[in-house]
Amino acid sequence: MTTRDAERNAARSAARKPAAGQDAAREAVVESALGKLDLDTKARLLAGQDTWSLPAIPGIGLRSLVMSDGPIGVRGVRWTAADPSVALPSPTALAATWDPELARRAGHLLAQEARRKGVHVLLAPTVNLHRSPLGGRHFECYSEDPYLTGEIGTGYVRGVQEGGVGTTVKHFVANDAETERFTVNNKVPPRPLRELYLAPFEAIVKSARPWGIMSAYNSVNGTTMTAHRRLQHDVLRREWGFDGIVVSDWMAARDTTGAINGGLDVAMPGPTTVYGEALAAAVRDGRVDESAVDRAVRNVLRLAARVGALDGAPAAVAPGDFPAAVDGDALAREIARRAFVLVRNEQQVLPIDTARVRTVALIGAAARDARILGGGSAEVFPHHVVSPLDGLRAALPEGIGLSYALGADPSDELAVADTGFELRAVCRDAEGRELGGEPLPNGQVQWLGDFPEGVRYEALHTLEIAGTFTPRESGGHAFGTKGLGGFTLTVGGRVLFEGVQEPGHDDLFEAFSGSPIPRGELELTAGEPVEISLTCTVAKFPDAPLPAVSCALVHGDPVRDPDELMEEAVATAAAADTAVVVVATTERVESEGFDRTTLALPGRQDALVHRVAAANPRTVVVVNSGSPVELPWREKVSAVLLGWFPGQEAGAALAGVLLGDHEPGGRLPTTWPAARADAPVTRVVPDGGELPYDEGVFIGYRAWERAGATPAYPFGHGLGYTTWEYQGIELSGAGPTTVTVHVRNTGTRPGREVVQIYLAPTDGAQVEGAPAGSQTSAGSQAFADESSDRPTRWLAGFASVEAAPGETVRAAIPLRRRAFEVWDEQKATWRFVPGTYAVEAGRSVADRRLTTTLDARA
Repeated sequence: MTTRDAERNAARSAARKPAAGQDAAREAVVESALGKLDLDTKARLLAGQDTWSLPAIPGIGLRSLVMSDGPIGVRGVRWTAADPSVALPSPTALAATWDPELARRAGHLLAQEARRKGVHVLLAPTVNLHRSPLGGRHFECYSEDPYLTGEIGTGYVRGVQEGGVGTTVKHFVANDAETERFTVNNKVPPRPLRELYLAPFEAIVKSARPWGIMSAYNSVNGTTMTAHRRLQHDVLRREWGFDGIVVSDWMAARDTTGAINGGLDVAMPGPTTVYGEALAAAVRDGRVDESAVDRAVRNVLRLAARVGALDGAPAAVAPGDFPAAVDGDALAREIARRAFVLVRNEQQVLPIDTARVRTVALIGAAARDARILGGGSAEVFPHHVVSPLDGLRAALPEGIGLSYALGADPSDELAVADTGFELRAVCRDAEGRELGGEPLPNGQVQWLGDFPEGVRYEALHTLEIAGTFTPRESGGHAFGTKGLGGFTLTVGGRVLFEGVQEPGHDDLFEAFSGSPIPRGELELTAGEPVEISLTCTVAKFPDAPLPAVSCALVHGDPVRDPDELMEEAVATAAAADTAVVVVATTERVESEGFDRTTLALPGRQDALVHRVAAANPRTVVVVNSGSPVELPWREKVSAVLLGWFPGQEAGAALAGVLLGDHEPGGRLPTTWPAARADAPVTRVVPDGGELPYDEGVFIGYRAWERAGATPAYPFGHGLGYTTWEYQGIELSGAGPTTVTVHVRNTGTRPGREVVQIYLAPTDGAQVEGAPAGSQTSAGSQAFADESSDRPTRWLAGFASVEAAPGETVRAAIPLRRRAFEVWDEQKATWRFVPGTYAVEAGRSVADRRLTTTLDARA
């Protein structure tokens, strides 16, 4: 970004700050509209009219408010290929950039996408913490550190809302694992609740003023979050000043009176919900005061006014003030390469020296079929995906040969039909009349309350997934089904299966998205298309909370002997100057809905890396996972590049980094363990419905340092393509103190450095105002004991700098007061802990280059 661009953005941001006059005008329109509504209409407004929207009320000029999932892309109200979405890298990748301004620009793009799709509110960002590396939704959260999470989340929220689109920061709160997430009671002591899990929400609410918060499924300390008045009202609204809506996670609201009195404004989805008629009845029979309904309706109308959906009210951002148009493909590439973390680079094997290297071997199933995003509600369908194979093939200079070998398949299951398939969904009623249809991005149909135009759930009887398949390999291709109901599977005019799949267990979510089942095999020839059809008699469940249809056509390429694949990859690597192996997880390993039980890569990928590294000393491994995995071969290879889930431009960004056109700019936002057994926090499975957070404030690097253990790669680590000398550190100012660090680029190419500041108490903490050794009350002594049990150090600030070779630059980083505070459980308040602190500047929590001391006083 140029200086002129930065100045223009700064001016635009200043212009967007809501003036008091606009706020007052909006509130006046909100109050006027509220006064015109009767009880039934108000209660109806607080309940989803369908899966993704609230009802319009034309009489007050209120249009329907539309919501959409949106951490990495805006899906819209339909899971359809007819309206593709830009797919950015995963949230953990965004956090790996350590760049709130880049997160803000991502927000600008997502707002642009939301406006294009008619969406008013994004159901994002996710700011739960990486409490344990086993967390199944780890990839959708930013970091193990609350401060880094809050900074990236603040940038994201600002960017989206500067584009006139609302956000819902989620999942409030302590939704840090997936096992029994609908019912688990997470027992979190007050101090870690405040210092860790609430901290990102607090930072974002106070810094970015989000227009929405999403309440989680779980309970916290015995109270379901959708009914948790202490947290949703007393803390969120009264203490932090939040004035947006609180919306339930989908189907999380369970009790009418508990939810409305507990501070929940909107119960989603609809039309079956605990609000609407049930809420109006609760008011009429005296169980709920109508003022509670008015409060919630006021919040919804305020949101509508902010996004321009309430006539007469000034929108928070006028259309003429929206950020400049963003090139989605270009931004996706930029975020991906800025997120790649180079954790090992022996003999400077990266970047690949195209002046000397004549042949490159690319190995791995994920090199051909990139995994660009995690499974679950964050999934979107991009217009295109650039695989590593496609990206490297396009980027390599003429004269450099590229060879490819599969090596090992990470999965032995059939996968949703994708490459080579051209498919369409056709819906019919019981008489066989066609109701409607739409093109499909792959063989998966997943409709949750939203169906193709002209299709009503009540009339829908059969769904056909039909089209053609053009194989890329000759041999025996396997086909199968996933889902419930009656199936007829036909390939090339041959019926491979006809039968009924019944639920295998009581969990309908798992039944709908469960394991693929092979149904038959057919010999096919590469390049010769065949007709394919899967007809599903739709299974319907009267007690389901919303109408849903989910089934899939699954496929597997011809199975080759695993040892033969391995030997072929080894031979390919041995014949090349440099070997690049791409290893990956699968959707059965990392996805919403379940936690992991192991950190091992699936299949024979570890064995593949060992064999390739033995055959080629210049082996580079790219890790395509959304969260940490074990890398038992990491000391045997020349370079390790962590790529996360890198979005639709995965291959293009990777090629640019491998060939040195761009530096891998990422730093670890989470500690990378060597093995599951080493991780300090691994308990994610409740016992008797409860999950105690017994580790207190010691998660992530805090826990590693307390245990005196060494991970594979520490929090904040990342190498880049140049080297840095930390030359000086100084403190200035008071309230806040600013840390200024001077760094010099000692390498031969331009680079970007993330200067990290850690605080470490160097003497015993004492209660503010009580001299050391003095008499204290029992409560004060308890606080003194509690505040002395602090982490060895914690992240207190960071800043990015860029420098040319030989150039010295400085980073100025303010230290906020909260960095010196702990939560006093006795007095239920924040307490400043005075004393001497080491102020440490470095490249990671383990690589601290400069230290000075600060005598902190309130």
